[in-house]
Amino acid sequence: MKEFMFIIRGGQEEYNANSPEEMQKHMEHWQSWMGGLAEKNQLIGGQPLMNEGKKLTEAGEKVIDRPFAEGKELVGGYLIIKADSLESAALIAKECPSFEYKCSVEVREISPLE
Repeated sequence: MKEFMFIIRGGQEEYNANSPEEMQKHMEHWQSWMGGLAEKNQLIGGQPLMNEGKKLTEAGEKVIDRPFAEGKELVGGYLIIKADSLESAALIAKECPSFEYKCSVEVREISPLE
């Protein structure tokens, strides 16, 4: 099995417009989906990301503290999963609960270090 990263972008504005009850329901959907991946031994890990961060440029000499941009390009989180192929990983990604909020999911194979 190969490892793949799902980079989940956008959807934050739509999600934040929800009531607390709707947010809870969405989180339950995530827990169910990730639980199913774990049961199939496909889930390696993943977490949501905070909006605040540091950006380093100029060989690390320049450090900018800032919240990252909101909107459809904001990386809201990631998952690392196991699948047989890029096509199989993309099929798994199609079930991402955040599609309810107009996100996008980038599927990338993780290159093994040798």
